[in-house]
Amino acid sequence: MIKFDERLKELRKEKGVTQREIAEFLGIKTRPYQNYESGDRRPDYEKLVALADYFDVTTDYLLGRTDRRG
Repeated sequence: MIKFDERLKELRKEKGVTQREIAEFLGIKTRPYQNYESGDRRPDYEKLVALADYFDVTTDYLLGRTDRRG
């Protein structure tokens, strides 16, 4: 299965947005978001849910637990 960091980067590129734009949406600085995509950190529950909502996918999809988006 795909890992969270890979899936997050894939979704961001599909949507055509920058790391900075998503960081601003989450209310964090760009560096912590970059750490999510590099696999160095994981978001807390609230940010995970916000990311799933932003990309219109389930948290399970975002975490790589399923390949079904919805």
